[in-house]
Amino acid sequence: MVLLGVVANLLFALPAVVAPDAVIRLIGGGAVAEPVWPAFAAWLLILLSLFYLPAAYDPFHYRAIAMLTVLARFAGVVFFTLLHPQFALFALMDLFFGVTQGALLLLLRRAEKTA
Repeated sequence: MVLLGVVANLLFALPAVVAPDAVIRLIGGGAVAEPVWPAFAAWLLILLSLFYLPAAYDPFHYRAIAMLTVLARFAGVVFFTLLHPQFALFALMDLFFGVTQGALLLLLRRAEKTA
């Protein structure tokens, strides 16, 4: 599920690095006065997604990263819900991945304790 979330992030972020105005208009935003900042935010999302990869491959060894991966999703929900509700699509996407990744992480922890 973490890898699917990374792919979802990249589907938005990669085009936004090179054409931020087009991506923002596609998701319902207006014209951007300074496209460098949305492009840079997209670049940071790509970098953040790379940090998710160790937890995706070994959540037991990278326990802290796995927990931060889930927390980062919920931070995205708060950011887009409270500060930028016009981009509710991003809040919903982060909510979906946060809930599913959090539930799977809890199941992994329970399985680890019983094993």
